[in-house]
Amino acid sequence: MASEPVDGVDVPWEEARRANLANWEDRVPLHVEAYHTAALRNDPDHLSSVVRTDLEALLPHMPGKSLRGVDLCHLQCHIGTDTVSLARAGARVTGIDFSPAALDAAATLAADCGVTADWIQTDVLDARAAVDRHLGTTRQFDVVYTSIGTIGWLNDLDLWAGQVASLLNPGGVFYLRDGHPMLGTLDEFAPNLSVRYRYFGGGRALQWDEAGTYVGDGTVEHTRTYEWPHPVSEVVTVLLRQGLELVALDEGKTLPWQFSPRMSPVTAEPDSDFAWPAAERDLVPCTFTVIARRP
Repeated sequence: MASEPVDGVDVPWEEARRANLANWEDRVPLHVEAYHTAALRNDPDHLSSVVRTDLEALLPHMPGKSLRGVDLCHLQCHIGTDTVSLARAGARVTGIDFSPAALDAAATLAADCGVTADWIQTDVLDARAAVDRHLGTTRQFDVVYTSIGTIGWLNDLDLWAGQVASLLNPGGVFYLRDGHPMLGTLDEFAPNLSVRYRYFGGGRALQWDEAGTYVGDGTVEHTRTYEWPHPVSEVVTVLLRQGLELVALDEGKTLPWQFSPRMSPVTAEPDSDFAWPAAERDLVPCTFTVIARRP
């Protein structure tokens, strides 16, 4: 049973990181089952629903409108379903995540799918140094990619943006799609669209104690997690501050997980996106997408 979240928590980063890592380690076996990994293993042409959506936005900004031959770094890659899908779309992929269990699962999935990838275990806020250690100090990427459920786990987006910029080749593209921070203000269990949580961050965390995860029915042993709200203005500003140029900013009406019990699948596919009831779909954004380029 979930307890009431505690807002405005001033928690040291290392303490929050330890709690979040323990929770995400517990999630791995649950997510291996719930993320439709069998579809990737059984069908060599299958791509994750997240990547299918992301490619529509990303490819128009790529040379030849393709990932063929593109060197891509996937930050916060989790169990690798999206990383493998990006490799199938033509990219040479490097996946970065702080969870050893997640990277073990990602490496197993990639091997089963016949996909070659580099996997680096590190905090995303130390990604540049970790790439230096594993792949060499001259290694840069044509695309740095992160998508869905990522930046809310980070307390310092200035440091994050610095990592992104330092990993990109000149002319390289950064791609981000995530849950919209406005969506994150809503009470997921309310009978209507009702604001409950902060939109603006201010460095204070939201503390959760939940045994479940956002997919499947299993439970985790380590239930406490910490997340930080980041408004769209903050995300864009930290990237601009690092010298990146904003190429595109978009907002979406569907979500690749069921944020609220009132959301319904958009299609009959097992990995369908979810949406609010039709009468509410134009009232609040579900995702936002930022595409930026290093000059």
